[in-house]
Amino acid sequence: MPIRLASSSQTRALLLKQAGIDFIQESVEFDEEGIVAMSPKNFVYRATLGKYEVNFKAYGIEEYPLLVADTVVTSQNKILRKAKCIDDARNILMTQSGSMTSIITCMIYQDTTKKIIDISQTDYLFESFDLDDLENYLASGAWRGKAGACMVEGFCKPYIKEVRGFESTAMGLCTEVLRGFSKLK
Repeated sequence: MPIRLASSSQTRALLLKQAGIDFIQESVEFDEEGIVAMSPKNFVYRATLGKYEVNFKAYGIEEYPLLVADTVVTSQNKILRKAKCIDDARNILMTQSGSMTSIITCMIYQDTTKKIIDISQTDYLFESFDLDDLENYLASGAWRGKAGACMVEGFCKPYIKEVRGFESTAMGLCTEVLRGFSKLK
């Protein structure tokens, strides 16, 4: 039985395809702008819980199991949200340049017999970004809609000095944890 991916993220859809998990993709949007949190883990949990609640109300779990997720980026003790404009993206990325950056993803999966809540973290030590590369990435617009304007599978990849954790977590959905449940294999 497929699961319902309650997310419009094409990256999350790709991760599920690569993991061999059958899914349909449809979601009710949740506005996370009003969330006030003292820590990145608290923020990402509250955002995921909000998404879960609106999507559970809209779809339930009887037809398909429900999967929601959210991701937050943190560096230099700052929560780096989705950039609102190109200047915001530049500032967010410069915070990560030459620094340790943590990407935290929370997911909630529920079917008729179980509910799983997972918070996973992947840490990256980035070399300083080349400013010309940074400007080309910004001009491409690929940073739009990305937590922390970060794409570890794209722009940031050549600047990774060290990594601790799963790349799937950094891309928005820890499929290694998700695959651990027999119905999803």
